[in-house]
Amino acid sequence: MKRTCVFIAAAVLIAGCGGGGGTAEPQENAGGSPAKVTLEWWHLSTAEPLKSLWAQRAKEFEAKNPNVTIKATVLENDAYKAKLTTITQSGNAPDLFATWGGGVLQQQIEAGLVKDISSDVADVLGNFTPAALSAYQFDGKTYGLPTDIGMVGFWYNKKHFEQAGITEPPATWSAFLEDVKKLKAAGITPIALAGKEKWPGHYYWAYLAMRIAGLPALQQAGVDHDFTKPDFVAAGQQVKALADLQPFQKGHLGAAYSTPDGQSATVSNGKAAMELMGQWAPSVQTSAGKGLGDDLGFFPFPAVEGGKGSAGEAFGGGGGLAVGVDAPKEAVAFVKFMTEMGNHSKAVESGGVLPVLKGEESAVKDPNLKQVATMLADASGYQLYLDQAYPPAVGAQVNDSVAELIAGTKTPEEVGQDITEVAKSEG
Repeated sequence: MKRTCVFIAAAVLIAGCGGGGGTAEPQENAGGSPAKVTLEWWHLSTAEPLKSLWAQRAKEFEAKNPNVTIKATVLENDAYKAKLTTITQSGNAPDLFATWGGGVLQQQIEAGLVKDISSDVADVLGNFTPAALSAYQFDGKTYGLPTDIGMVGFWYNKKHFEQAGITEPPATWSAFLEDVKKLKAAGITPIALAGKEKWPGHYYWAYLAMRIAGLPALQQAGVDHDFTKPDFVAAGQQVKALADLQPFQKGHLGAAYSTPDGQSATVSNGKAAMELMGQWAPSVQTSAGKGLGDDLGFFPFPAVEGGKGSAGEAFGGGGGLAVGVDAPKEAVAFVKFMTEMGNHSKAVESGGVLPVLKGEESAVKDPNLKQVATMLADASGYQLYLDQAYPPAVGAQVNDSVAELIAGTKTPEEVGQDITEVAKSEG
């Protein structure tokens, strides 16, 4: 089957009125009592508050459904992706698993590994915002429910900016580069980067491609698989311009993301001024390091002067739960349980996730996350992470190529050529 790339470029709306789902009835065994069921649940929420919240949700579901035992496998990002890829390549899938949707989920669907839950969740689909659902729906069918949505932006240390004489966050890319220079001049490491894990680096190239080429160009690239066009090369040239300033912490090429000496902790412990990261950044910073408290601020990725893209367009994604094709009906019941208003809003209140249900906005307490939610509500377009929007091989090549660009071992032109080669072979 020919695979298509999934791109989300629609206005994002977070508004409306709330609702809640219900729990499906468990099957009964021959004796009339519910059959014993063990659900294998894989996710990657290794940081608080979600680590404990998700464990609590599982216990609550087990209490409501005594026949069900939930066995959770919790892995950090790269390990999770690798293990899920290995098991799905073998033709299997966990009963429940975290997904970002998009092209990766679509490939799993095409391989016959994911359950179509459309009829099972039809009664609750209206409770979700369209933007939150869109990454998990294909050809009018639903293959997962969202637990989070958000956008990638810069999380920064306000005190470091003040020390460098930066009075307001940069609104343009040229101003951003100047601010990087100011931070370096003040003896402050401008940016923390988890170069070892590669996916954080792809955010820079993806956002610059959005700002320079525009969302329609990214959509067209999903059709013609051509990333050698001038605007994509220009995006690579701007990543190189940033890397040439040597803005990242020492050892960034070998740094992980959420470890005590990784990207998140480097910012959280005051050893770098900022990181480009998703809406989960504050909770991971607090979990991995000391936390910045009121000194933590957020600003969106800057506009690029002369670019075809709008600064109002957001790049990011969220997270959702998909169900393995052979999973029992209790797995779908757990997905619905996790996304009921009463349960999900507690995760929003904790700062662990952003609203995916209509009417959930008031549960956002953190001022930075409120800013992210407002920007999402006002966004003129939305693009899913490129390493999830594409099939796995293409997404991996995006990450690898951008990492090589940042390391100085590949040129902007070679990045476009390498991604194009893999995209055409997959297309």
